[in-house]
Amino acid sequence: MARKFLYLIATIVFILVAVFAAYRLFPQQIFAAAFVPSTEFVAPETVKMSAYADQEMWFSRPEITGAANPSLWTPEGFAPTAAPKVAVFYIHPTSYMKREFWNAPLGDKESQDRARIFLRSQASVFNGIGEVWAPRYRQAAIGAFLTDKPEAQMAFDAAYSDVLAAFDEFLEEIPADMPIIIAGHSQGALHLTTLMRQRVVTRPLADRIVAAYVVGWPVSLTTDLLALGLPACSDPEQTGCMLSWQSFGEPAEPNLILSVYDISIGFNGELRGTSPMLCVNPLTGVMGDEAAADANIGTLVPNDALTDGVITPAIVPARCDERGLLLLGGEPQMGNYVLPGNNYHVYDYPLFWANIRADAERRVAAFLAR
Repeated sequence: MARKFLYLIATIVFILVAVFAAYRLFPQQIFAAAFVPSTEFVAPETVKMSAYADQEMWFSRPEITGAANPSLWTPEGFAPTAAPKVAVFYIHPTSYMKREFWNAPLGDKESQDRARIFLRSQASVFNGIGEVWAPRYRQAAIGAFLTDKPEAQMAFDAAYSDVLAAFDEFLEEIPADMPIIIAGHSQGALHLTTLMRQRVVTRPLADRIVAAYVVGWPVSLTTDLLALGLPACSDPEQTGCMLSWQSFGEPAEPNLILSVYDISIGFNGELRGTSPMLCVNPLTGVMGDEAAADANIGTLVPNDALTDGVITPAIVPARCDERGLLLLGGEPQMGNYVLPGNNYHVYDYPLFWANIRADAERRVAAFLAR
C-alpha cells in the first residue's frame, strides 16, 4: 500500500511538472485553447447614440447614486467630491472570460459584476474631482486578445461602436464648456486610443481635455503617439497630455507582451518593432521617471475578492525602463491575480491609487488656472 501511495504521489508530481513545463513553453497556446471562442462570430445589433440616453446603459453617471454607482466607492479616508469640476469618461477593462460569444452580452451577470469591481478600484480615483461616466458596452471576449482570427478584430470593432455611441451621448449631455478627463484600462485603453484618433485629435474637443489616462495598453512613442492628438505628459502640472504605463514586478518577464507588440503595426502604418513604449511614472506624473517607495502616497491593497481595500503608503516604488515598462522593484503583495511574467496588469491602478488621484487633481487645478 505504501509503495502504491508513493507511486501515486510521484505520478501527480510528474503531471504537475509536465503541465508547468508546457505552460512555460507554450503559454499563448494554452491560453488560446482555454479562452478563444470556437463559435461563429455574430455581429451584435448596432446601438445608436440615443440608446445611451438611458441610464440603464451606464455603470456610472451623475444620476446613479450611492452603492449602485461603483465609481463612487472610496477607501477609508477619502470621499467623492460634492462639487465636480470636470467630467470623466471611463472605459472599463475586459471582464468577460467566457467562450460562448465573441462579444459579451449586456445581460451576462458575471461579466457585469466583475466590471463593477474593476470600476471600484480604477475609476474611483477620479471621483475626488469629477463626475464619472462609465458606459456598459459589449466588450470583446478575453479570447479575442489571444488569436489572429478575423473574428477577433470584428469583436473589437463591435465593442468600439458601443463606446463611440456612449462617448457621443456623454458629450451631448455634459455642459459644452466643461473640462474632460478620458481614461480606461486594458481593453478600455485600447478603445480609448481609437476614440482619440477619431474624436480627440480634432479641435475644439482637444482643447477641453485635461488629460488622457491610457493605462495597461502599449503606446509606441515612434509609431502611435502623434496620431493620438495629445503629447506625452512630461511635467506633473502639464495639461492636454497623455499618461500610460504597464506594471511589472521584478524580475520581469514581459516576453508575452513584447512578442506581440514587436510584430504589430503602429497607427502610422509602420512596424512597431522594438520602439519604446510610453511610460509616464504614476508616482511623479513625469515620462520616463523613477521614484522610490516613499513617493507613493497610497497603494490600494485589495481584499481577496477585489471588492474592498486599504490605502497603504510607501510600499511600492516604480521606474520606467528603456522599453517603456513600469518596473516595481520587487514583487508587491497585492493578491492572487498577478499574471504570467510577473505582470501586475490587474493592479495598474490600485498600485498607485492615491497618486493617480492626486495627479488628476493637480492637472485639473492647472487646467482651470490657465
